Amino acid sequence: MSAARVAPRRRSAKALALSSAQVVAGLGALAQETRLAAYRQLVQAGPEGLAAGALATALGVAPATLSFHLSALAVAGLVQSRPQGRFVIYAANYAAMNALVSFLTDNCCGGNPCGPGQSPAAACAPLENER
Repeated sequence: MSAARVAPRRRSAKALALSSAQVVAGLGALAQETRLAAYRQLVQAGPEGLAAGALATALGVAPATLSFHLSALAVAGLVQSRPQGRFVIYAANYAAMNALVSFLTDNCCGGNPCGPGQSPAAACAPLENER
């Protein structure tokens, strides 16, 4: 281990797209069990999204309860909705998700690029003897 400090690299353009307030809003919206489960279902569903009723059924929650939680995710910018006939379709906002992850991992590895083919999470994991 070297005692020399490495200056953190400047934030990437993606990470700069989010303010600290937006990051806090996004993480705050996800810091609730039903909202986290709903968001994960929407991420898994892909860009086509899911009808609110189908999502409520999959999660086993009342539609009114789900509506409250989806509203919180929408205010945070993590989900988008669109009408489709009589249904409202919700989909994850992948650009916002990627910007949030980018913000969280932007200074990973002390500002040095992570290894080729490595995700920031894998590259920044403590070594076995550091745990």
